Amino acid sequence: MSAHIRVPSVLSRAGAVSALTLAAVGGTVLAPGGASEAQAASSSHATKALSVAVSKKGAPYQYGAAGPSRFDCSGLTLYSYKKAGKTLPRTAQQQYNKTRHISWSKRQKGDLVFFHSGGGVYHVGLYAGNHKVWHSPKPGSGVKLERIWTKNVWYGQVR
Repeated sequence: MSAHIRVPSVLSRAGAVSALTLAAVGGTVLAPGGASEAQAASSSHATKALSVAVSKKGAPYQYGAAGPSRFDCSGLTLYSYKKAGKTLPRTAQQQYNKTRHISWSKRQKGDLVFFHSGGGVYHVGLYAGNHKVWHSPKPGSGVKLERIWTKNVWYGQVR
């Protein structure tokens, strides 16, 4: 005798929609208690932070500003992660020091991209995928998406 479990159609449709939504934003579907649950939680914060940064497209650069309408580079990352429920220190170098450093091959959308020279970090943004970064680059500019222009970058995941 075989047992059949009937799942209400509303729940199965909701589950399918949730899985499709996750797939559309590059997420991973995990069973509770799975080995990568912590990574998934980190990934969901990163995805949320990236969405916040994207929503600030065009917001003007202002040195020392951390939102909600003006940003410098580390102010944008600080603000985006704060809205996603994570706390970061104020400067790009401090943010680098606090993140989990990861290799180029392990980077995911929403991870932080640190631009460095001579061993020090001078700029930070949020990885957007496709070798692009959301950032607040300089005076006279605003928050925007750009191709990563150098190989002198490190990546970090916010814990």
